[in-house]
Amino acid sequence: MTVAAPPAKGQFETRPLLVFWETTKACALACAHCRACAQHEPGPDELSTREGFALIDELAAIGRPRPILILTGGDCLQRSDVVEIARYAQRQGVPVAISPSVTPQLTGSILDELGECGVRSASLSLDGSNAATHDTLRGIRGHYEETLVAIRLLKDHGFTTQINTTVMSSNLHELADIAVTMHDLGVDVWEVFFLITMGRGTEILESSALENEDVCNFLVDASRYGFTVRTVEAPFFRRVAATRKQEPPPADAPVPGPLYRELRDRLFEKLGPPTAPVRAPSAATRDGKGIIFVATNGDIYPSGFMPYRLGNVRTEHLVDVYRDNPVLRAIRAATFEEPCGSCPYAQLCGGSRARAYAATGNPLAADPGCLLVATARQS
Repeated sequence: MTVAAPPAKGQFETRPLLVFWETTKACALACAHCRACAQHEPGPDELSTREGFALIDELAAIGRPRPILILTGGDCLQRSDVVEIARYAQRQGVPVAISPSVTPQLTGSILDELGECGVRSASLSLDGSNAATHDTLRGIRGHYEETLVAIRLLKDHGFTTQINTTVMSSNLHELADIAVTMHDLGVDVWEVFFLITMGRGTEILESSALENEDVCNFLVDASRYGFTVRTVEAPFFRRVAATRKQEPPPADAPVPGPLYRELRDRLFEKLGPPTAPVRAPSAATRDGKGIIFVATNGDIYPSGFMPYRLGNVRTEHLVDVYRDNPVLRAIRAATFEEPCGSCPYAQLCGGSRARAYAATGNPLAADPGCLLVATARQS
């Protein structure tokens, strides 16, 4: 098998790139695949404003480059102090991005207030190419059209706009049309989440390893239409993107299947041949490597999709937990069970630790969503 070039030594060893703070469980939506199992009211043990400031102070103390603090939820706009938090982070030199829900809370005035506090990036979710799919998943009739309006609102207010789409068996065949929507709306980043069966998502059928491989190949093509493509819980996308760059492709690279050809042909039909270079970042992040998650009550996890508790910011320093926890150190060292452990892409990819944990209860197990793992287990 062709060996991938390893990432920079010690990359993300001492500081995360992204810190996700689940600011609240409160959300007006009832999404069928909600990781957070969001609810209509805030939880009784959510971090206070002052505790949020303390978290920001800790990130500021890291020095430059400071991690990006992503305010998520539930719906971060359900917190009455969200502008106050963003303003404090600006004073401390900590960059902030928001991940709100599309509800009446998302207005031009709140975007203006947050923009004045230095917030320049926001992400929204769009999980179908039409109202039938998206509204069914989101639990609110008319939400698809409201989301398209919200995307335009973000663009009009000067925000770098990221759209999040969760891949699952029910929307696989809509991905090309969703990519067309990304192109037509001038979205900056399309972040594609590969379903982890947790939260409410345990009732939804996830895509297979073969389908994941086809989708990743399609996403390489989609990234040539003017927007950056990133993935969540599919680090094997980096392997696919790296092998696709090679001419000719490595002889041992998996051959894309019929789903890829269907999606590729649909994209070409709607948008024509691509004219831009591939825009697929290669930063080798994964759960616990470059990424850390703080829950509403302060509990620390490798990511929002991996409920493996590491500590709590009320009693421990987030950065110390990130640097010193033995599981996180093993994840960053790519000390995985086979076949992930001996894979030449162990550092560049490393598999979804969340999917491995969901499948086996072991955060260092192999990722069953990767085609190379599935093929090795069949041989």
